[in-house]
Amino acid sequence: MRRLLLRIANVNPESVTTHSDRVLYCSIGVFIVLYFGYATVGGAAFVDASANYTNPWYQWLVGPLVATGVVAYDRAVVGRVAINFENLDSPDPNELLRKPTLGLYFGRVCLALLFAVIITEPLMLERYKGEIDAHLNDVHNAEISEIEKGGAIAAYDARLAELKKVTAAENKAVQALNTRAAEKRRDARQLYAQAVADSEGEGASRKAGCPPGGFCDTLVKRSRGLDAEAAQLDAQAARLQESQKAARESRAAEETDLTNKIKAQRTKNAEAIAADAGFGARTKAMWFLVSTDFWGIGLFYVGIALLLVALDCAAVGLKIVSHGNAYERTEARLARGREHEAAIGYEQGLKDARRYAEAASRVMAESIGKASHDEELADMAMERARAHLYDSVAGMPIPPVSSVPLIDHHPAPSPPHGPPPTLHDVDSIDVDSIRA
Repeated sequence: MRRLLLRIANVNPESVTTHSDRVLYCSIGVFIVLYFGYATVGGAAFVDASANYTNPWYQWLVGPLVATGVVAYDRAVVGRVAINFENLDSPDPNELLRKPTLGLYFGRVCLALLFAVIITEPLMLERYKGEIDAHLNDVHNAEISEIEKGGAIAAYDARLAELKKVTAAENKAVQALNTRAAEKRRDARQLYAQAVADSEGEGASRKAGCPPGGFCDTLVKRSRGLDAEAAQLDAQAARLQESQKAARESRAAEETDLTNKIKAQRTKNAEAIAADAGFGARTKAMWFLVSTDFWGIGLFYVGIALLLVALDCAAVGLKIVSHGNAYERTEARLARGREHEAAIGYEQGLKDARRYAEAASRVMAESIGKASHDEELADMAMERARAHLYDSVAGMPIPPVSSVPLIDHHPAPSPPHGPPPTLHDVDSIDVDSIRA
């Protein structure tokens, strides 16, 4: 198990020789494994948030890929040893390692902050899902109320109110006629009741019967007149209502259309507002909750976020604080030793090549000199054979030697001053001196 953790931390188990280094790099391996799980879940949560919380099937494919990329970066940082390859023959232990590369660690810190936003934030949004949904519901209701105060719905409502006002005015006119007719009928009933009472001797005249021209007769006529007026008013109201029928039907159709439009617009607005509940809206709601209730939600949120960021940077942080430990010094000694041996071998190879080139050039020069001497000797031997042959055949001295070269690039020797050379002269040539 320990060897596996050391391999996960990307260090050479053979070079981890001290207990402190074994504990250190085993801890780094554990943190890398934990971070892989955390990054997998966080990456899947981010993909889910990007898909508007529809739980896409591929979220668990993206999460491990993201985690693998960050873990590979961490293993590269942890396994890298800043070896100093200068002064390889120096025994000073302070020259084994170079100073840490701050750019490498700074890049990892930036990556950690970036992942804190991409990975940690979706996890925190999932943690406070109930509180965020409640806040978004309040925000959406306020937005719906604000939208209905203006825009298309407000225009539809204004037109609908206008139509209802016209309809109410027409109804009021018809109702006024009907009211007046009802009042006249009520008065007619009262007058008729008085006429009946008067005819029975209980009226103002105290006389029984209802003679023409009498008080009873007058009351009856007035009652009949009121009934006739009421009938006229009813007929007038009916004619007015009939004249309003076409306009009423038109307004009723328009009111129905406006009502449907208002309903459809409200549905669209509700859908649009409900759709505004993705990652951005939920993040904004999360920060609203943090800012309004810092000592409750905010403090807990910051604590969890810092804990996850610390888990993100744990492996690299341990690498930074352990710079120059026994493991790194051992690896540096081995690498510097191999580099020193390679440098010495390379230098020796250059020297051997130089000596070989010098020896080859000397051998070549000697060969060229020897070849030129052999060529001169061959020329003299050929001349001697020629002189013997000519003397044997002609029986007279050899003629002057031609100036045409016997061999390319080696002209024949010029004839000496005095008589031409004879066979005896050619025989007296010292070949050994020429060879020397």
